[in-house]
Amino acid sequence: MYQNILFQNTNGVVRISLNRTNVHHALSPELILEITQAVKVAEADTSVRVVVLTGEGNKAFCSGADLKASIGSGKSVGDSLREYYNPMISAIRNIPKPVICRLNGLAAGAGASLALACDVIIASEEAYLSQIFVQIGLMPDAGSTFFLPRLIGMAKTFELATTGRRVYAPEAVQIGLINRSVSEIDLDNAIEETVSYYRAAPTKAIGTMKLVLNQSYQSNLDEMLELEAINQDILSKSDDAAEGIMSFLQKRKPDYQGK
Repeated sequence: MYQNILFQNTNGVVRISLNRTNVHHALSPELILEITQAVKVAEADTSVRVVVLTGEGNKAFCSGADLKASIGSGKSVGDSLREYYNPMISAIRNIPKPVICRLNGLAAGAGASLALACDVIIASEEAYLSQIFVQIGLMPDAGSTFFLPRLIGMAKTFELATTGRRVYAPEAVQIGLINRSVSEIDLDNAIEETVSYYRAAPTKAIGTMKLVLNQSYQSNLDEMLELEAINQDILSKSDDAAEGIMSFLQKRKPDYQGK
């Protein structure tokens, strides 16, 4: 079904692994379309509770745009962004399920944007992110100009965008760019711990939080208060809310089904 990614769905956990190792998982149009499709498949499958996005091997998460493929496409850069990159980023931000980035290596250019679009980023200490666009006379795209100021502030964003320097995982945690940095040998255990939590968590509530938090970026307090009221009312009628309340009263561990 897929030529450029590996897709695995096991017990409610979807793993999407970029699989163009010869070019460090550079983003060709075909790869981008497959990532987008895979995310949408995970969204449509009600049994899926969490998504993990990573790259095959231990050198690269994603090296950014495949420039050779871009040059040969005949499309303008703007058209390529609108047709391929933007829908991919939107799919990740709009799936009402947690998306965990397993940052196993370098994430450069649009590859860094792809990582930043995820909800949780756990990286090996040797991994780094780079807004490398400036080194070829371009500006950050695929959402980086949106994510970066909100994560690390305008001053640090300007520095990283205009220098393209590498931000290794330990520093990335320190400045709030990613969630966690671990040794390469501990990366899979850290991912498994996080996956296990979200696999057993109330998925409907977490997905709703994600979508409402998306709105907080461009809303005022009154608008957010109303969104909270609307969505809290919906969640209060869910099976997971009923289970959560009952388990609390009965002093037992809840058994959430994501419904």
